[in-house]
Amino acid sequence: MEQTTLAMAQEIDFSLLALFMKATFTVKLVMLMLIGASFWSWSIIIQKHIFYRKARSSAAVFDQAFWSGEPLDELFDKIGGAPANAPERVFVSGMTEWRRSHRSDGGLIAGAASRIDRSMDVAISKEAESMNSQLSILATVGSTGPFIGLFGTVWGIKTAFEDIALAQSTNLAVVAPGIAEALLATALGLLAAIPAVIFYNKLSADSDKILGGYEAFADEFSTILSRELDA
Repeated sequence: MEQTTLAMAQEIDFSLLALFMKATFTVKLVMLMLIGASFWSWSIIIQKHIFYRKARSSAAVFDQAFWSGEPLDELFDKIGGAPANAPERVFVSGMTEWRRSHRSDGGLIAGAASRIDRSMDVAISKEAESMNSQLSILATVGSTGPFIGLFGTVWGIKTAFEDIALAQSTNLAVVAPGIAEALLATALGLLAAIPAVIFYNKLSADSDKILGGYEAFADEFSTILSRELDA
């Protein structure tokens, strides 16, 4: 009897594709959702990695130009009204408000320093929205993926017990396929969730570091303009 059961079990195809094809519609739907979420997460991870690398590179280039000793008015005129990256946009926002704060007689309108600071803060806030966009998707996939996979597993095990009841047998050939299909859903949930959580933490830290650089630049720029105001 045991040899017959083992022979029947060996004939079952336990490949991933076979387990997916044998699963119920509900479990298949769960698996497809998790596979789609995994591809979506990886596309965001790759996109953000490229975006952050470009942001760090452009910040380094702009810092070199800013601290080169070139007059700020000339740098502002060179950038013009079409800043190409985030550091330039922060700089342009501050310089634009600086120029608007001058009266026609050359004097400064009261409260210029606070307006310049607010202008750069608004520019940094806009960059933060762009920098952190779609990271919430990684957090959602990381937190819900295992539970969605667990739902598929519970549903698959329920179906496996129904098959056992219909077959009126608990031998390995009846039990194994259903349990294997059910556990595949949990595995896919973890496969989607683990990279999403890891890269969400990494990308969030990278974003905070880049935005911290923008804020540090804004503080330094504001200090330079404050010296001009005091003079």
